[in-house]
Amino acid sequence: MEDWLIAILDSDTQGLLKTKPKSLAPTADDHLIAKFKQINDFFDKHGREPQANRGNPIELMRSKSLESIRSNEQHCRSLEQYDLHGLLPRLEEPKLDTIEAILADDMFGILNLPENNIFNLKHVKKTLEMPRHVAKRKKCTNFDEYEPLFQQCHADLKTGEKEAVQFTGEQQIQKGMFFILHGITCYISDMEERQKKNGKVNARLHLVFENGTESDMLLRSLATELYKDETGRRILDKRDKALDALLNISHNDQKSGYIYILKSLSSDPKISEMNDLYKIGYSTTPVQQRIINAENEPTYLMAPVQLVSEFECYNMKTHKFEGLLHTFFGHSCLEIKVADHKGLAHTPREWFIAPLQCIKQAIQMLITGDIVNYRYDAIQQNIIEK
Repeated sequence: MEDWLIAILDSDTQGLLKTKPKSLAPTADDHLIAKFKQINDFFDKHGREPQANRGNPIELMRSKSLESIRSNEQHCRSLEQYDLHGLLPRLEEPKLDTIEAILADDMFGILNLPENNIFNLKHVKKTLEMPRHVAKRKKCTNFDEYEPLFQQCHADLKTGEKEAVQFTGEQQIQKGMFFILHGITCYISDMEERQKKNGKVNARLHLVFENGTESDMLLRSLATELYKDETGRRILDKRDKALDALLNISHNDQKSGYIYILKSLSSDPKISEMNDLYKIGYSTTPVQQRIINAENEPTYLMAPVQLVSEFECYNMKTHKFEGLLHTFFGHSCLEIKVADHKGLAHTPREWFIAPLQCIKQAIQMLITGDIVNYRYDAIQQNIIEK
């Protein structure tokens, strides 16, 4: 039987028996990181770790996940860099007192390969600056001094004296301002002087949250969280709102075109079963008019499309704006070949696998210029600080 199978394989001159490798599914590590991120998000929202006795099924599930991770030493070690709130036990590294012990502990054999020797470092900075301080939330001991400010803020929101509007840029973060982060109102009671380091402007904040906690996170860290939070808002009073109105588009501004986001309505399983697949493009004509003939154009995957969002652009070179967005999401660009009605193959380059909120967030950051401080992580499917 073995000789017969070998003979069949040897005679396959046309390669008919060769199969394409399947696309890689998320690894166990990816699932573990995603699960722990959900726990971190819970802590960010509630200021505490999830508990099993609260009667909330979601919180119960997060609590069980945390308990499972804590009981696994290997998981705790692999998640150390993601442990933003000190939820995991600190594990001591095994003591290696002699050279023999170090070599014996080399389970991957990296000390014995001359070309990949661990001591043969390449493309690594000689010095690495670690942050001198990592911000964590803690109980605010003098919260009674700030509580009246939160009460007045909520009262002003009810009467219309203040309004919650979308957060759109780091420059909006100033001392004395209120923000809504993950459903919790926070107040910037103090802010150190902005400093520029390695081309990046930052400042240490003193944040007080209405749940009685406080944090001294950095300005850009707060901006990152506000960008990621779809419900993140800044709170403006009437005077600030009037100032914003002065910055609106006037009749003197020139319309450049439209940046749009589309979703494919293709019946091809290779496309229809793909989550978070969107086309980012621009058009000098109204988008609905531009996509009328989508099912006949390879750039639209030879299928109808649904308009998800469009943005009118003024006083800018819209095609360059589009190019910057394509570069930002470049690592998540869809790799697919589409045949037109003549059978000719095309490779569309404007379709990206990224959550819609991340695309909208990137557009807003590109408008404000904050995008230079961030990058898109195609594995975590998230925008993170550089």
